[in-house]
Order: sequence, then structure tokens, then C-alpha cells
Amino acid sequence: MSIPAVVAHGGAGAGPERLANVERAVAIAAAILESGGTAVEAAVEACVVLEDDPVFNAGTGSVFRTDGTVHLDASIQVSDGRMGFVIAMEDTPNPIRVAADLLDEEINGLTGEGARAWADSKGFAKAPVEGRPPFKEATDTVGVIARDRSGSIACATSTGGCSDRPPGRVGDVPLPGCGFWVQGGVGVGATGIGEAITRGMLSFRVAERILDGGGLEESMMWALEECLEDGAEVGMIALGSEGTGHGLANSENMPWSSWIARK
Repeated sequence: MSIPAVVAHGGAGAGPERLANVERAVAIAAAILESGGTAVEAAVEACVVLEDDPVFNAGTGSVFRTDGTVHLDASIQVSDGRMGFVIAMEDTPNPIRVAADLLDEEINGLTGEGARAWADSKGFAKAPVEGRPPFKEATDTVGVIARDRSGSIACATSTGGCSDRPPGRVGDVPLPGCGFWVQGGVGVGATGIGEAITRGMLSFRVAERILDGGGLEESMMWALEECLEDGAEVGMIALGSEGTGHGLANSENMPWSSWIARK
């Protein structure tokens, strides 16, 4: 039997003053795991807490695209291989719930109007997301990785995308191996400049390195130093099959928090 654990972040650019907000999401996930809930339940509900918090560029706090629209992305993957992701959804305050519902479907991902139509058919609430102008360039993505007593690991991510990007732009969050990856006993999530994360295939490469025997912190440090273009603000979280999760960024702007159950 595994020891439940969770690690979460509030985005590469959110700032350390948002740490308490991330800790609240971690506490929600911890309570679910301690009561016997699954990694998927813990990751999704903690991600919803972050989507509902207007200080983050995800869900209700998402920033405008260049044309004033608000398009949301979200993804989830489980260590048994299932995944779900949605791209450029409108009128969906909690896209992570829609992504999670895809875990048991034959399809993995949906985009745009088709994603919203599918969500309507499944009874997911449709509500306008007002959006907000960013105070600075927004590179935030929220993410949660949870491990339950069975050893299952789930990684959930959600974002409103970078500011100053055109409608239709796709970042790293919904792309497997880029913004998220769960393989065997390792889960990894990334945040920051999506184009750099995608070109570096960061989450996949970090997971592979950990599975090859690298430590969580060492593997993330390697990726930040060796797999990125110069100047790209990026952060990562990772959780293995045992022990505590960890977070690391190439700036001091990423709030992250972790929890592990007592033995």
C-alpha cells in the first residue's frame, strides 16, 4: 500500500504571495486522500479550487486573448494510461471537470465549440467566464499531482493561456508530454512559457529521467538548465511512487506546496 501524497503549484508567474492560496488547494486534496479518495478525485477537486480562485490565470481568473476572448485549456492523466484534455473552451469555469470526464471515454481530447457541445450533452454547467486583463504577462498554469493509497497517480492542469496570444493559440497544458505526463510511478506537470515547454517536451523528458534513477529535484533542474531556451520562465512539479512531491522553477515566482500522509 502506498502513502498518499499531493503537490500543487499556482503558476510560474503567480508570485510567492499566492502560496496560501495553493496551500488551501493542497489541503482539499489531502482531506480527500486521507478519507480514502482516489488520486483522480483529489487532483480534480484541488484543481477546481485553483480554477475558482480569481488570482490565478485559470478558470474564473483567466486572462483575455488579444481579441478579448477567454479560452480555457485543461488536462488530466492517470498512471493507468488514461487521459483527457480540452482545448480553447469558452463558457466553462471548470474545464478540468470536463477533461476528467473524458478519462472513461474512447476519445482523449476535444476542442473549441465541439468541446462545449460535448460538455452540454453531459450536463456540465455552462456559464460565462468574464476574464480579466493581466497585470503583467500572464504565464500561469495551475497544476496538481496526487498519489492515493493504491499507488495510482493523477496529474491535473488548467490554464487561461498566456496573455498577448491570439485566439486559437494552443499552449503546453493540453499537450501530452509537454504540460503534463504520467508514466509508471511518476507524474510531472509544467508551467510557464508554453512554447518553450512544448519544444522541450519537458514533462515527458523529466519523467523519463526520474524513471531512469534520477531524483525529482535533480531531474527537474536538469530540464530547466538543459532543455529550455534562454530566458523562458518555467516551473515544474513532480511526484513519484513514494516520498514527497517537489516543485522547482527558474525564478522565485512559482508558489508550490506539498503534503504527504503520516505513516
